[in-house]
Amino acid sequence: MSLPFTDPPRHSQIVGGLSVTPDLDAAIADYRDVLGLDLVATGPLDADLAAAWDAPGSAGARMAVLRPRSGAPCALRLVEQPDCPAFVPTTTFGWAAFELTVQDVFGWPDRLAGSGFAIQGLPRELEGMAYFVPMQVLGRGREMVYLNEVRADMPNCDLPRAGSPVDHLFIAILAAPDRPATVEWYEQRLALQGADTFTLSYKMINQAFALPDSHRTELTMVQEGRMTIFEVDGYPSQATPRPSLDGMLPPGNALVSIAVSNLDALAVDWLTPPAPRAGFPYDGRRAATLRGPAGELLECIEHG
Repeated sequence: MSLPFTDPPRHSQIVGGLSVTPDLDAAIADYRDVLGLDLVATGPLDADLAAAWDAPGSAGARMAVLRPRSGAPCALRLVEQPDCPAFVPTTTFGWAAFELTVQDVFGWPDRLAGSGFAIQGLPRELEGMAYFVPMQVLGRGREMVYLNEVRADMPNCDLPRAGSPVDHLFIAILAAPDRPATVEWYEQRLALQGADTFTLSYKMINQAFALPDSHRTELTMVQEGRMTIFEVDGYPSQATPRPSLDGMLPPGNALVSIAVSNLDALAVDWLTPPAPRAGFPYDGRRAATLRGPAGELLECIEHG
């Protein structure tokens, strides 16, 4: 079943995130029955689409497509593949986390009890950041998901309020070996803007690398106008490229999809030529995928 977008997305708006999981049925139960997302479709991953994602070994893998009940134009996809034992979350370059806008974040720890989501950080109000309240969970495929309750817009960007208990993916966190160069790449190749840079003691990163609380991480928000799209985190020198199984999708948070105005206008190297794709989130639109400067898979769907 193909569901049309309820609103035409803007250039560079996130319209999807894909994670891998070792147990698709259990993951569907987590995302549909616990988080409350609607299951749109299930079926095998098409070989041509797997090749477009530089993952021919994932062809034929079981896949599920979900979307928030708010109707927001965002597909959350799950692909079943074997676990990659060498992968440790928050220690490698690439997509580190997906941020979802939610309602009543302080109620989510109880709702997640007994599910496949392992809480990494309980909801807490951040000193000097009254705009949102975050919590962090890890899924069955060791994908990192931030559940953020938005309370107000920030001075330089607008933050989306949730229209359902768990709504759409609105910021993707990118772990980079060279934060300034990565931001510049997105500015030059996708016509986005590097915005505010923050320096802070990042608990998730410090714990992952056994660093002291005094260690500071620099991160930069990448935006289109007042819409934040990516958070680019400068990872410590101990970080490594993400290990993966031969020919398969990266483990954890594997791929992000964004809307673009014109695929042909982008000065990027596509993994395979742009092609029209069926089903949600494409609905016949052209799409193509690239590898970004941190090794991340970024799928661009044309909405011109």
